[in-house]
Amino acid sequence: MTDMPYDSILVVSFGGPECRDDVLPFLENVLCGKPVPRERMLEVAEHYYHFGGVSPINAQCRELITALRAELDTAGITLPIYWGNRNWHPLLPVTLREMTAAGHHRALAFFTSAYSSYSGCRQYRENITAAQQVVGEQAPAIDKLRMFYNHPRFIAANVDRLKSAIQQLPDNVRDTARILFTAHSIPMLMADNCNYVRQLNETCRLIAEQLGLPSARWQLVYQSRSGRPQDPWLEPDILDAIRAQHAAGTTGVVVAPIGFLSDHMEVLFDLDEEAKLLCESLGLPMARAATVGNHPEFITMIRELIEERLGLRSEKAVSGQYPPNHDICPQDCCLYLIPQRPASPSQKTSPER
Repeated sequence: MTDMPYDSILVVSFGGPECRDDVLPFLENVLCGKPVPRERMLEVAEHYYHFGGVSPINAQCRELITALRAELDTAGITLPIYWGNRNWHPLLPVTLREMTAAGHHRALAFFTSAYSSYSGCRQYRENITAAQQVVGEQAPAIDKLRMFYNHPRFIAANVDRLKSAIQQLPDNVRDTARILFTAHSIPMLMADNCNYVRQLNETCRLIAEQLGLPSARWQLVYQSRSGRPQDPWLEPDILDAIRAQHAAGTTGVVVAPIGFLSDHMEVLFDLDEEAKLLCESLGLPMARAATVGNHPEFITMIRELIEERLGLRSEKAVSGQYPPNHDICPQDCCLYLIPQRPASPSQKTSPER
């Protein structure tokens, strides 16, 4: 292709360890500058050791890039795809050096995050700026693709995942099971300065609408809370919600992690371990929907977002009551003034965020 406004694609993600020796250096990167006690970090490390020290997130990024490459090739988009992480190899400064050496000047970035928040957008933009400063004046300019929480194909992929999960429940509870849509909890100080909760609720509503689920059948809950117990974070926690559903006589639950794009450590440990064990102890049938991962609808969505910015698609696809998210973030978008206070040993640090 000629006369493209961009010369490359950059996939930006969180990163994760790929062997036991990676775990502590990775967590040190994640927690650098944060007031979290070392004993809490070591506790979190045990979550990784439980799975052999390997987080699936890097492997899933590789799979996504392979699928996206095939999707773009089919559409005749030959821009090279690069990949850089916030906290583990390949780290963003290294990737930007590679792009600079290859002569790239302007890239489109896809963040592995569907919702607006400091953690899910602004911090990644700050990471890119910091990496550009490390590389120097020759570093490529990078523009991010819009958030896609209400893109029809993102909704379709989640609908398909949820349908499959519902079928995993016993026949006698499928029609009455409660759907618990779950997302990463964030501090109220962060949530009050972004559209995270509104966007999550809209995603849930759109999925439920397509499945014909009344509002009484579903609930948005949160998981993977971090921070001091006395600091307010988004609630209810998924474990508390499960207990409440059981007490109310719910016959079964389906957990749908719509706040996550891949089945990484937080999904594996917090849902497939903790939530599953709780449901088993309560005698409550539970099924867990897969994340969108490399669902064909999701991969096609990324290609369509790229086509929008390349000028190859005249209209922006959107579902529901809200317009497409902005292409260029306002200067004060998703601000978060992190409180610098001593941490307590009881903090629950959430690594893959």
